[in-house]
Amino acid sequence: MNKQSGIHYLREHQNAGGNKPIPAEVTRIRDTVVAGLGDLLQGAFDAVDDSLFELANNARSNNEQNRYFEAMREIRIKRKGVERQFQNTVAQFFANPPQTSHLHDDSLGANANADNLALVGNDDLEEQVALNAMITKAKAHFQGPLLQLQTRFNKVYHGESNESHVNPMAPEHLCSAFTNAIQALEIQIRERLILLKQFDRYVISNLGMLLDEANRILIQAGVIPHFRYQGSSGQQYDAAEDQSKTESQDGSAASGGNRQDNSSVSNPVFDQIHQLLARQRANAGIPSRQHDPNIRIIGGNELASLLASLPLNTQANATNNLSEGEPLTVDLRGAIQQILAQTNPSDGKTPALKEMDEDLINLVSMLFEFILDDYNLSAPVQVLISRLQIPILKVVIKDKSFFSKTTHPARKLLNALARAGIGWSNSDEKTRDKLYEMIHGIVQRILSEFDGDITLFETLNDEFEEFLARENRKASLVEQRTRESERGRIKSQKAQELVDRIIQERVSRYRLPEPVYNILVNGWCRFMFLAYLRDDVEHRWQESVKVVDDLIWCLHPHEEDDERDQWVRVVPGLLKSLRAGLEEVSYNVTKLDNTMSQVKHELAVAFRASSSVTMAEQPEAQQEDPDEARNIAELQPEDAAIAEFMVQIDSIEIGNWVEFRLVNGASFRCKLSAIIEEADCFVFVNRMGLKVIEKTRIDLAHEMRRGRLTLLEQGAFIDRALDAVVGSLRSKTA
Repeated sequence: MNKQSGIHYLREHQNAGGNKPIPAEVTRIRDTVVAGLGDLLQGAFDAVDDSLFELANNARSNNEQNRYFEAMREIRIKRKGVERQFQNTVAQFFANPPQTSHLHDDSLGANANADNLALVGNDDLEEQVALNAMITKAKAHFQGPLLQLQTRFNKVYHGESNESHVNPMAPEHLCSAFTNAIQALEIQIRERLILLKQFDRYVISNLGMLLDEANRILIQAGVIPHFRYQGSSGQQYDAAEDQSKTESQDGSAASGGNRQDNSSVSNPVFDQIHQLLARQRANAGIPSRQHDPNIRIIGGNELASLLASLPLNTQANATNNLSEGEPLTVDLRGAIQQILAQTNPSDGKTPALKEMDEDLINLVSMLFEFILDDYNLSAPVQVLISRLQIPILKVVIKDKSFFSKTTHPARKLLNALARAGIGWSNSDEKTRDKLYEMIHGIVQRILSEFDGDITLFETLNDEFEEFLARENRKASLVEQRTRESERGRIKSQKAQELVDRIIQERVSRYRLPEPVYNILVNGWCRFMFLAYLRDDVEHRWQESVKVVDDLIWCLHPHEEDDERDQWVRVVPGLLKSLRAGLEEVSYNVTKLDNTMSQVKHELAVAFRASSSVTMAEQPEAQQEDPDEARNIAELQPEDAAIAEFMVQIDSIEIGNWVEFRLVNGASFRCKLSAIIEEADCFVFVNRMGLKVIEKTRIDLAHEMRRGRLTLLEQGAFIDRALDAVVGSLRSKTA
């Protein structure tokens, strides 16, 4: 695509912000926005991958299928670079903000006259239209927050007038950053439009929560806290009043232990889920109970005290082994309704939860439903984590930042437990496994000790990280030795195969004198083997092969004068190299002189024009077997069938975990430790760093095709769960 097409704002207005120091509140917004956009962009790329895979499966021809697989491979390879460039560009917007068109002006449409469009190619025009639609929709949908933010940024960036608007988070700037970042992708327009569509769906459509967070930070910093504007409906809106109202509703409850309630802190992730659930209730026609005179809404403190009476080990296994049996399923909503029913209201009103608290309970339930369905978790660890539903519910009721802060102690601990347990197999002996004992002990302590003080999760996480660091150091050393050993073994194996092939190919073409044959097959091949292994340092491999070719050439009759002159020049150096190499490998030490004398004799006989070497009888050229040709032709569809799996195999990186299933139904998990390119060999190790299996690339593709190889996801566990929940809610409310 021509880089001059699409959005031009970044290049046209690059000097708007100057090189002034970034204010502290803007730095805070930048960090939040860049991290949030990075998370949203990951979801967009995952959706692109799924879309391309689906299109490839439904392709009408091999060429079309290969096109989608190639695009999928291209995006997977360059995805990290695109994400990094996009985030870096967005971060630069805050240091040097480009100018922004007025929200009521359609700058793109104004510039898109007939003369301009005539100069744009069809592909560029399609992309331009998609970008224009994306930006126009975002400006209309987020008009209020964008106007607030633009006005506040004009105030923050000193010297900006009303005629020169700046907003680093304007949709046109984000689209510009993304289109610049994807220039590196060598894909066709159809795949590029799929990429833009998912960027719109996952990033631009969810921009509202980041705009709200940016406005909140500036309000807290005192930047135009009382902002009024006339909305499209004609209704006046006071941002500061709405903000304070939200905080007063959610900020009354104090958290237990040593932590203050963080409910009043803006939570983009939960706010988004709350909106989706509210839309779901509206679609289902469920009326709000907030204004029912017969209903008494339970406040934050009262709900926290009610949850304190809920036992942490509800339905837990009676034995000491918490991982026995199936994962624990708890009806959180039913349990809380049962507690509410047991209360005796003094005013005669029926107690009920706030919609926000109900959504929190539903969200925790959905998270743990994902846990029970997540194949990436090993079964014992899955059962253990399922025991933590009620403790996690108590955590999120008091601190909603669990959903937005990746550094939240409870979230960090859950992620660490899931990450550490990914390599656990059902066949492992739990009674003698230190990792299992540690995870089991952590779950037991939470169930027995958690009283609302989240510092318990911090303590347990610190202890677990320290334990993992020790175990990983041991496993890394073992894995390194395993990797080096396998590389050496495979290189030796390849060296031996190559030497044997070269020697056999040479000696099979001629009837060599017996002394020469014995030296090459039993002695010189050992020197060639060492020369190959040391070739990176000593560079003697080609010389060792040349000795074989020179020796056989010198045994031929040479009647021409120039050939005989060359024979005289070659033989002395040849004999010297031959003796030195045989001595180095200690070949036939006691009889080496006698052996070399025999070789000299055979060379002298050959020089006297009576050849010591004759051509061996070669088998007649075999006619092509029609059955074999038919078998080769039949293999081609199979090669096409595994093409999609080869793409997935190529995406596996060092350190990724997989699961192999055996024919007898047993399974084991292992980690890719090394890819030895020269031997097309993938080496897998277990949690301890010990080798468990090695496979070629095509063998792995066949295993995946047969359903006996599964790639395990290793991203942050809670992040994946939240993405799955949001995706499910979106599909239900679409």
